[in-house]
Amino acid sequence: MLDLPIPSQIHGLIRTVSFWDVVDILIVAVILYKVYEMLQDTRAITLVKGLIVLMIVTLVSSLLELHVISWLLQKTVTLLFVALPIVFQPELRRALERLGQGRFLGLDQYLDVEEANSLTNEIDKAVFNMADKKIGALLVIEKNVGINEIIDTGIKIEGLITTEFLMNVFIPNTPLHDGAAVIRGKRLVAAGCYLPLTENRSLSSELGTRHRAAIGLSEQCDAVIIIVSEETGVVSVAENGRIERYMTHDSLRQRIRPLFVKEKSSIKFKDIIANWRKKDDE
Repeated sequence: MLDLPIPSQIHGLIRTVSFWDVVDILIVAVILYKVYEMLQDTRAITLVKGLIVLMIVTLVSSLLELHVISWLLQKTVTLLFVALPIVFQPELRRALERLGQGRFLGLDQYLDVEEANSLTNEIDKAVFNMADKKIGALLVIEKNVGINEIIDTGIKIEGLITTEFLMNVFIPNTPLHDGAAVIRGKRLVAAGCYLPLTENRSLSSELGTRHRAAIGLSEQCDAVIIIVSEETGVVSVAENGRIERYMTHDSLRQRIRPLFVKEKSSIKFKDIIANWRKKDDE
């Protein structure tokens, strides 16, 4: 293969790039990635895609000198930038909360594998014991977005989680029974908390107040909420404004375990090299 010379313009541009320019680009890249990660799997991501398409169409119409369409699109983009703080209010609030809590760059504290497995088993046992006895329950597992305003509506506890402890919290006809319990890490930080009801009118009539409260909170933050129906004993999980019903032991464990332990990436550099060698051998 011939060694082609680099054009002088590109060579001159590369020489002007300093170390701090590279650092600057990397910081911007990390921020953009974290913003995308925060918006991923939310309703806002579709709005972002729409804005990108609109900007591309505006650029194309400007290059093709379609003056009327270009003028209309430019005015529309201007109005959208004014409306963005209103449209993205929940996401902006979430970003500011993560930034204030030092979590924007993902500096969360995870449990080790053994602790995560033990905690997952304790929650699973408690949930399905309550389901068998048809004891209604709401368990909120906090993720990246802090929900201190929800915790403040209940009674502070700060107790280590065990199966028996969780079941005692939801004993019928007690002050804490009808509220939600909030889990942060390996501790139950509060119980008897009030959750906001969803305004989604398309939900099934089978879903009661607990389910609607769980969905309502999941629409406002990234928490995962476990619901035990008092009428049917069905176990459900709400996340990102959606609800999944009829959970089993295995499906519940698989759903909540990653919330407590950071999985290591299964793709390693040595695996990539090995794959390359296999392709070369073939």
